[in-house]
Amino acid sequence: MKNKKTLRAPVSQKAHIVEKPEDITTIGGTIAIEINEKKVTVPLGTTILEACQQNNIHIPTLCHHPDLCVAGVCRLCVVEVEGMRTLQASCAYPITARMKIKTSTPMVRKARKHILDLLLSEHYGECYSCVRNSKCELQSLSKEYGIEEFTFGHIKEPKHVIDKSSFSVLRDMDKCVLCKRCVRTCIDLQEVGVLEATYKGDETTISTFMDRPLAGVICINCGQCINRCPTGALRANDPSDAIWNSIDDPKKHVVIQTAPSPRAAIGEEFGLEAGHSMTGQLNTALKRIGFDGVFDTNFTADLTIIEEGTELIIRLFKALVNQDPSVSLPQFTSCSPGWVKYLEHFYPEYIDNLSSAKSPQQMFGTLFKTYYAKQKGIDPKDIVSVAVMPCSAKKYECNRPEMNDSGYKDVDYGLTTRELAKMIKEAGIHLPELPKDSFDSPFGDASGAGLIFGATGGVMEAAIRTVVEFVLGVKVEDVFKNANVEVVRGFEGVKYAEIPIGDKVGPVPDLIKHLVPNWDWLKGATLKIAVAHGTANAKKIMEDIKAGGKFSECHFIEFMACPGGCIGGGGQPIPTSPEIRKARAKAIYSEDESLDVRKSHENKHVLRIYEEFLKDGPCGHLSHELLHTHYTKRGKYIA
Repeated sequence: MKNKKTLRAPVSQKAHIVEKPEDITTIGGTIAIEINEKKVTVPLGTTILEACQQNNIHIPTLCHHPDLCVAGVCRLCVVEVEGMRTLQASCAYPITARMKIKTSTPMVRKARKHILDLLLSEHYGECYSCVRNSKCELQSLSKEYGIEEFTFGHIKEPKHVIDKSSFSVLRDMDKCVLCKRCVRTCIDLQEVGVLEATYKGDETTISTFMDRPLAGVICINCGQCINRCPTGALRANDPSDAIWNSIDDPKKHVVIQTAPSPRAAIGEEFGLEAGHSMTGQLNTALKRIGFDGVFDTNFTADLTIIEEGTELIIRLFKALVNQDPSVSLPQFTSCSPGWVKYLEHFYPEYIDNLSSAKSPQQMFGTLFKTYYAKQKGIDPKDIVSVAVMPCSAKKYECNRPEMNDSGYKDVDYGLTTRELAKMIKEAGIHLPELPKDSFDSPFGDASGAGLIFGATGGVMEAAIRTVVEFVLGVKVEDVFKNANVEVVRGFEGVKYAEIPIGDKVGPVPDLIKHLVPNWDWLKGATLKIAVAHGTANAKKIMEDIKAGGKFSECHFIEFMACPGGCIGGGGQPIPTSPEIRKARAKAIYSEDESLDVRKSHENKHVLRIYEEFLKDGPCGHLSHELLHTHYTKRGKYIA
């Protein structure tokens, strides 16, 4: 017992003694310290880890992540602080007084290597066959610290069964290092709370409720835990082998749609810095791989805006003109399957507020096996529909039993950005070196409005561009400079805006003339909108609505399950951080501004769909059958 007590530092060592009162400035001020004998000045309260990072001093860590709260559990980031008898975890040590720090003494290096030896002793698996090979933080640190053998041995046989129950996320606890990033992601970042550390000591494990498989708990399949896991303990459910088999089958016609966010991020998998859009190069790569048709998900994003926007107009007309009390407002966006599943689990009483419009992924899947099949003269049963998405929840979405309105499974496989990059590398292709190519017919190019779906606020901005021109009868550029609706852009967790309609309205466009007689009923009204990204922020809005707060007075609210929206999806390249998400969003907005067509209702290819196929118009009988979910089908949680 005496030895155990000596492991705890005396209370007097809880902070370094201040040499002079003037050494500490007021809150919000700065303080002078020494790091490796170099004098630096940092803001008061900065952690030692942050101070080192600001001065380009590398400190290893496994539990720390810029998106998450401090945990201080891995202890790899230990440093020496003069006057302290024990090493200190730099990620959890706030600087409140002058101090001298050393980050690479023999004692520090020995402690870090010892911790890595212990972690490896509990880590099962062969690195070469691991999905995170060459991108595993534990592997990189082992190389950095010269680990050449298992000092304490290692697990020779797996102790856990891999949980493959989920369409989206696989869990291999034999690769877990107990950093608790996944726990903090699920509880703090997303406020879902599927994962938690259970038991104590060397029996500690990360588990679900009663150790149930992921498919049997309230996991929303967002995959944010995957993006923050430092090892291969969490990974997406990869269907690439089945897709290769379909490509190699001469009887199958394999088509693929690519969303804007993967195109803005996939270059990172090939060594490029974040912020490079690879749309044209990706088209070339997919055609060389062997896909029979390469299409832009932005096309059905434009279709979604018209269908979802029309649905909102119908709801408002019924509520304001017909005084129909059964109309559910605000209308919620429905393109994020992680958000939809979150709503089904936590706020099922608000399911009617969801737009019935399917996501762009699912709309395209339906069109492939109806309109496209007829155009090409192909039996729909021979069409294999693949979707490249930034989102692991899209894998779950395409497997929902109600997503078969084409008469077949509308989308057969969902691929993440990471998985597609792996397929391209398997084909011996280096993406950045490829020439650019265009998307295939008959759908053609899409608008910039569909493109910006990839960033938080993008769906709302796309909708506003169309609504302004539909209702006011003026160019959106006359209302918002360069058609950029800045009020809904940015990475604030929750955004709120009001758009006054005024007393001047335009004529009802021919496309929806059969639904409303005029816009007089909207004169003088104010459109109230909101945007939230990440389900923790979605919770704030939902709780406000339940309490009858200001968000309950909104007409339209965009929800995205992932931080930053799709550009921060669970299937995007690893690592992710606020800076990386901003760079990806910048790539999307830059591409939008380079296009000639930036409004969904000006997409001539979408208008042709209504002329040739969906002849009864937006929210008509056929579009409802194919492009919307049906209330009788969409119940509460469907396992």
